[in-house]
Amino acid sequence: MLTAFKKSCAIMKPVYTLAEALAQDPARAAKTQALTLDSSRPRMGLNGSHGLFASDEWWDSIKAGRLQTQTLTGCIERTYFAGQDSRRGDQVNSFTLRLADGSTVDESIYTHRKQDIKLFVPGATVTMVYALDELKAQPAADGGVNVARTVLEVCVSAG
Repeated sequence: MLTAFKKSCAIMKPVYTLAEALAQDPARAAKTQALTLDSSRPRMGLNGSHGLFASDEWWDSIKAGRLQTQTLTGCIERTYFAGQDSRRGDQVNSFTLRLADGSTVDESIYTHRKQDIKLFVPGATVTMVYALDELKAQPAADGGVNVARTVLEVCVSAG
């Protein structure tokens, strides 16, 4: 668990970590790494400048602060179903998070256990930590650095 995340989640319930998700699906890291290394796709995948996705070098880059991270904490304003499959329309899979500055972000619900989805309710506090990993395709539309925002960890208030 990241140090900043430990502080934010001291009184919250951790419901997702990328490390656990990758342990459950090792092919995900292998596919991401293969795309990074595929020179025939120069505009697809991660740059790899901080190590291959999920490698020891990549995790070390996160811990050392060489690979930028972003932490968002806020209060759930609403939950909803996002997607085209109307058969699942009664299931919550997304939420709007109101940040301290008054802005909002829409995000998907990440959990390892289905029963933890019930923690995502209006009024609950959520902290999410992202890795901001540079993509091969540069620059971004606004002229800045184009990054993939990978969810590393999620905590939600437990009551």
